[in-house]
Amino acid sequence: MASVIEVKNVKTIFEERVVHEGLNLSINEGEIYGLLGPSGCGKTTLLKEMVMLQNFSGGSIKVLGHDLKNIKHDEAQKLRKEWGVLFQAGALFSSLNIKENISLPLKEYTDLSQKMIDEIVEFKINLVGLKSADALLYPSQISGGMKKKSALARALAMDPKLIFLDEPTSGLDPISAREFDVLIVKLRKLLGLTIVMVSHDLQSIYDTLDRVAIIDNKKIVYEGNLDNIKNTKSEFIQTFFKGAGSLC
Repeated sequence: MASVIEVKNVKTIFEERVVHEGLNLSINEGEIYGLLGPSGCGKTTLLKEMVMLQNFSGGSIKVLGHDLKNIKHDEAQKLRKEWGVLFQAGALFSSLNIKENISLPLKEYTDLSQKMIDEIVEFKINLVGLKSADALLYPSQISGGMKKKSALARALAMDPKLIFLDEPTSGLDPISAREFDVLIVKLRKLLGLTIVMVSHDLQSIYDTLDRVAIIDNKKIVYEGNLDNIKNTKSEFIQTFFKGAGSLC
């Protein structure tokens, strides 16, 4: 199976604080891959490094065959069109309605006509389970679950190959969270996506992820599926997955 993302010996240092001390992992095409670990271990930091929102101090990250350490500006701009990002709080622009939020990357990165953009936005809104009438609502007028779906529709606007999700079920009630999990799995199959997800939601982890990487004490302490994870000698794993047998 082809690797879509390769992380090799990545080091991250903020002034004198070492966050990552030689991370290694590989994400395969078509899988839903989780970045897990205790708070402050650098999960979201690694995700930001993968999408070029933050620099890393050493090692290499390759995304879709592009070396992010030595990438040129034009190449980086093209690569950004190949992925979508759903930030933890959605990061919708409060002054724009849902339709305008989803339209933004299409207006920024394409020369499509307004009519074509409108048709794409309509399709993406329906794809994530929102109603056409929701398009004219503003972020302040919609629920947390609708914000997540709207932000996901925006992340899908450019038909990306890769989707990055930062705590996608955070802040959602249990029913909305499970609905979002079902949506993620459905979209992966429907669109042939590769999905990278940071999560603390144990139910979501078991319901959606194919493989995981667990960051603890600045290293990857486990990479693989969830079947044998409890046999790994890690205090975080033993605590976090304690009593999770009923979820398997």
